Amino acid sequence: MEENRKRQRIYRTIMLIFIVALITFITTTALIYNGQVRYVTSNGNKLNNSTIKKLDTLLSTVKELIDEKYVGEVNEEELIDGALKGLVASVGDKYTEYYTKEELEDFTAQTLGNFVGIGVYLTSNFNEDVVEVISPIKGSPAEEAGIKTGDKVLKVDGVEYKAEQLSELTNHIKGEEGTEVILTIKRNEEVFDLKVTRRSVHINYVASEMIEDNIGYISISTFDEECARDFKVEYESILEKGAKSLIIDLRGNGGGLVDEALEIADLMCDKNQITLITVDKDGKEKITKAKKDAIIKMPVVVLTNKGSASASEILVAALKENNKAEIVGDKTYGKGVIQELIYLQNGGALKVTSSEYYTPNKNKINEVGIEPNYEVKYDYTVEDNDEQLDKAIEVLKEKMK
Repeated sequence: MEENRKRQRIYRTIMLIFIVALITFITTTALIYNGQVRYVTSNGNKLNNSTIKKLDTLLSTVKELIDEKYVGEVNEEELIDGALKGLVASVGDKYTEYYTKEELEDFTAQTLGNFVGIGVYLTSNFNEDVVEVISPIKGSPAEEAGIKTGDKVLKVDGVEYKAEQLSELTNHIKGEEGTEVILTIKRNEEVFDLKVTRRSVHINYVASEMIEDNIGYISISTFDEECARDFKVEYESILEKGAKSLIIDLRGNGGGLVDEALEIADLMCDKNQITLITVDKDGKEKITKAKKDAIIKMPVVVLTNKGSASASEILVAALKENNKAEIVGDKTYGKGVIQELIYLQNGGALKVTSSEYYTPNKNKINEVGIEPNYEVKYDYTVEDNDEQLDKAIEVLKEKMK
């Protein structure tokens, strides 16, 4: 019963950055709007237009020629999957893609919590034509092996991959628990190999602690189901311990369920303050506002880096532009588009970019990111030295004077 409920809950709109949590397979972008699963069959709309007829004719012709001329064996399902992947890839949008039945099953298993892999979020860096690390998951094999935000993954087990080959790279990395994979990493100008052992990855999405001078600290690694509830529990915990101000750490948080991020924003924003604006393909605008009076009224600082993306950027923008928090760290990633996952009759699915979102002041996020109030770089070469956290503490101390 609980698993069935979880399966229904994953069909909600989420906006994870196009990342891959190399656990079972891929943690990817958005799911279905309003909790509805959309299925498309051969009797769908617009199948009789000239484009569809032309495509159908060409595909049929090519298939007949392969059957007539090709000397090898042909796998019919792989032929169809390959055609669909090519069609969708030709759109030219890095967030729009086709999932085979097997890929979709892997994705669903990972979404339900079956995590086996190395635990790292990746994206395609088309400017440098490489696959880049958004962030390793805390406590994961990737983090323990020394993989860091901004690392470029050049090779996997000696095989070179480019930005457009993100799916192939992730397929190469995934594997059975206990097996090893060697990643060739480029960090700044240094190139080196890291050996990582695949294993089960447990993600603590929300965690808290008290730090100096009555400052509470809550980290959110992703906006998963019930994240807002867990955040509220952790907030109440630090409040009981005497917290007078709060640091929210969103560094390396690649996104997640939009509703969860908005619910957390509602805890700090005043009722009816704008928290999100979305615009669909037809230019139709939807404005989301805080539904309740704020319950968190203490000074707040949010920590960000370039691994803070999508739903993280929604929360950051809502708090920053409604003057509910100061932002400390690096500029956020800049993933401001939403994808819809549409299930197909062959068991696969189409993930397609269907709308764009903006900050409460209608500022663009996609490919832009959000600038912090206090820009502070993190020096990854110095252990136990978190200048961003130190700055957040400094800002809160000034506010509490």
